[in-house]
Amino acid sequence: MGASIIEQGGNLRVLRVTGLLKKSELDSVQSAVINQQESNPNIRLLVIADNFQGWERGADWGDITFFSTYGDMIQKIAIVAPARWEIDLTTFAMAGLRRAPVKFFSEGQLAQARAWVIA
Repeated sequence: MGASIIEQGGNLRVLRVTGLLKKSELDSVQSAVINQQESNPNIRLLVIADNFQGWERGADWGDITFFSTYGDMIQKIAIVAPARWEIDLTTFAMAGLRRAPVKFFSEGQLAQARAWVIA
C-alpha cells in the first residue's frame, strides 16, 4: 500500500510501511530524507511496519546508492513489526553493515522502540 515518512520533532523521523512496499515508494521516502537532512544531519529513524506484506517483485532492491551516500546521517534505527519479519527487515535495514545500531521490536512494543531510538 505504501510508505510515508514524517518528522516528529528534532531528529526523529517515523517511517510507516504498509502492505506491499514498492521501490518507487521507497525512493520517494529516501528523497524526503535527503531534503530534510540539511536541517538535521543526525537522524534517528523509527520504522513501523503495519500489515507489511513484503517487497514488490522485479524491482532493483540491490541499489545501495542511498545507503552508501547518506547512510552515516542515520544515528539509530528501531523497527517495529510482527516477529515473523525480524530477519527480513533487519537485513533490509543493513543491520551489521552500517555504523548505526538497528534494533527490532515486536508489535506492541512501540513505546519501547520510541524510547530506545531517541535515547
